Amino acid sequence: MARDKLVVVHGGAPTAVLNASLYGVIDEARKLAPQLQVLGARHGTGGLLKEDLYDLSAVDPLLLPRLLTTPGSVIGSSRTPLQGEDYAQLAQVLRRMGAKYVLFNGGNGTMDACGKLRKADPDLKVIGIPKTIDNDIAVTDHAPGFGSAARYLALAVRDIAEDVRSLPIHISVVEAMGRNAGWLAAAASLAGEEGIGADLIIPPELPFDEERFLDQVQTLYRRQGCATIVVSEGLKDDQGMPIVPPLLTIGRAVYYGDISAHLAKLIIERLNIKARSENPGIAGRAGSLQQSESDRQEAEACGREALRLALAGKSGLMVTISRADQETYRPVYGATDIESVMLHESSLPTAFLKEGGDGISDSYKAWCRPLVGPLPDQFFDRRILD
Repeated sequence: MARDKLVVVHGGAPTAVLNASLYGVIDEARKLAPQLQVLGARHGTGGLLKEDLYDLSAVDPLLLPRLLTTPGSVIGSSRTPLQGEDYAQLAQVLRRMGAKYVLFNGGNGTMDACGKLRKADPDLKVIGIPKTIDNDIAVTDHAPGFGSAARYLALAVRDIAEDVRSLPIHISVVEAMGRNAGWLAAAASLAGEEGIGADLIIPPELPFDEERFLDQVQTLYRRQGCATIVVSEGLKDDQGMPIVPPLLTIGRAVYYGDISAHLAKLIIERLNIKARSENPGIAGRAGSLQQSESDRQEAEACGREALRLALAGKSGLMVTISRADQETYRPVYGATDIESVMLHESSLPTAFLKEGGDGISDSYKAWCRPLVGPLPDQFFDRRILD
């Protein structure tokens, strides 16, 4: 008798906990449906179109827990652009191999593909698992991948700020990922809770004003001889145009120029102040050393929940995370119609910005803190010496 098959597809940029969701799927399948064959598309939809898949059910169960702490994607991800006819072909491939369930793990674009495949073959049980570092997926409170990236950035900014204050001769401009959403850049505000942090944080939701920025830098430099500034990669002017034009655009994938280097150069040329740029880039996106424990646990739980929804015959849904209450953080897993998520971006609310946009509010910090986890507090507080 042929075994039922489930296919897991990763889409978009990996995170520090993407494989934790994969572990949740595989392990839950072993518990609830031992006869189910779990397959992984090699490098996303591109691999699926070629019928190039891994047999994840054949992996030694003793090795599977390593997925929890392995960054990237062990089955491979992709940004393969899909056209209308590709979804019919994907459905045909899945029918030919006898796949009954498909789980898409990714961000906005991947959820769009998830919904379109459902329409191409309503008989398939298609479920989305959220994944993003910039937290721009709609409906869900947050998505796995964000907490670890936010933790990495907060700790990196704290280290940079300590260094800059130790030798106060320049401005350090730190670039955070987040094309249209400032959730991640805002996480740098947590750095100042345990030591020195960012002096200025600029998310992409606020129109960038060059003259105002230079005035702020000048004021900081006159006051303390240095500054640590965090900016989002997708800063735009009041016309909605990127401050630094993209170097390359392929479908929804936009490769921006180096905004931190651009602003450091601006500071040097306009203010005659030493400045340098820092760009954590991929290290900040997938760094396993600063993996958030709650992020890992939630990524795994989302994988398990997606598997349960599929086995229950549900389809056209994405797993969501909400909060049980605002006092004591406890994640609650649910689901939303995929139509409510497809290509809908969630921006940083104005309530999470201080009045006038100068700084990140305490309400954001309270929202973000449980996702990041407690930061190490072994630093010597230099303010003791003042």
